Amino acid sequence: MSELPKVALVTGGSRGIGRACAERLAKDGFEVFLTYVSRPEEADKVVAAIEAAGGKAKAFKLDASDRDAVSAFFANEIKDKASLEVLVNNAGITKDGLIIRMKDEDWDRVIQVNLTGAFACLREASKIMVKQRQGRIVNIASVVGQMGNAGQANYVAAKAGLIGLTKSAARELAGRGITVNAVTPGFIQTDMTASLPEAIVSKMLESIPLGRLGGSEDIAAAVSFLAGPGAGYVTGQVLAVNGGMYM
Repeated sequence: MSELPKVALVTGGSRGIGRACAERLAKDGFEVFLTYVSRPEEADKVVAAIEAAGGKAKAFKLDASDRDAVSAFFANEIKDKASLEVLVNNAGITKDGLIIRMKDEDWDRVIQVNLTGAFACLREASKIMVKQRQGRIVNIASVVGQMGNAGQANYVAAKAGLIGLTKSAARELAGRGITVNAVTPGFIQTDMTASLPEAIVSKMLESIPLGRLGGSEDIAAAVSFLAGPGAGYVTGQVLAVNGGMYM
């Protein structure tokens, strides 16, 4: 019987931080499964880049907030077909607005994707990892989940909840050799920040002791550490990668 491939699953892996994590984990030797909701062409580019570098990857369309779809994905694509070594819960959206103006649907959608979706993937991954008696789960939270941010009550609540989920899951799963940690990125150079006015970026930089925005590769390096052999005794932790803006 052939050995099952050692897979790292990255949700929201078609661009930004997710893409960087997918490419880094492929470099680390994992076969990468990455999910996307829209823009299949972007997901295909990530797969092509990983394969061009000598790695293996597959892309799957999956809305993490659809719990039935998540269950079906794990049952059809991973269970008994792969050794799920790593889950990176990265899928997330923003629908910003002040609390007094926030629409119910904007609150609900952000919570559904950023928190409930992460829970759904964590739950299904846990079922597989418990039987394997090993696994690494890394949740991508945010610095604003630790410090708050005006105009992002829904996003902040979801990311703060993800930190709490991380700590509880770490306690539940430790006995089966599964670690669960969170990474909290600060202000990261992405398509979104690239389009911000210079005055806003300057204001952001004032709050960062290192004096620069982070890169997606900075987050990917932290994920690589938590997924690697050097982090076997690290669980329930929140690793801040934010240039010192929140200590």
